[in-house]
Amino acid sequence: MAEQRQQLRERVRTIVPTLVHYTDTVLLGEVWERAELSKRDRSLITIAALVATYRPEALADHLVLGRSNGVTYAEISELITHVAFYAGWPASMAAARVALETLGEPAKLK
Repeated sequence: MAEQRQQLRERVRTIVPTLVHYTDTVLLGEVWERAELSKRDRSLITIAALVATYRPEALADHLVLGRSNGVTYAEISELITHVAFYAGWPASMAAARVALETLGEPAKLK
């Protein structure tokens, strides 16, 4: 799956090279590296924003990144549930499906 994401990124780069450059240098190279928040906290914030704004296409990558930054499956589950009260059930139910497809079932992760 990581290889597919990289291939897609390279294809996107052919269309919007400047946007990919800013993503790599400013967003990932500067914003995500700032000391004021941990990468784990940034992942939680980003996942919440993507759930709330119904961005399933970006959510999958950030769920994987969040797990690698130390966010637990239980925290992702709680985040999705919590956001439902503020952003709506459809957005959170869609996020739950993305989490299941991307991360697998919680019982299989232990």
